[in-house]
Amino acid sequence: MAKQIVVLQRGWVVVGDVKLGESLDELVIEDAAVIRRWGTTKGLGELVDGPTESTVLDKAGTVRVHPLAVVLSIDVNEAKWTPAATA
Repeated sequence: MAKQIVVLQRGWVVVGDVKLGESLDELVIEDAAVIRRWGTTKGLGELVDGPTESTVLDKAGTVRVHPLAVVLSIDVNEAKWTPAATA
């Protein structure tokens, strides 16, 4: 399981612990938060080292998506994305 920012179809951006589901047609994102507002000045990649003061996160619990819904995923610095950061 790796903590990642996952960009999904229709503009959804989620951060959490990503793993494949029991079947190949499911991606599971645990301890997830929807990134409602990036709060960055240099794009989404700026969040690799954790949320900024302006980032707005909405707790989402466990998110399940079809792998084909994933546009891209970004590995993040897990130490900077502690559970407190997504609370």
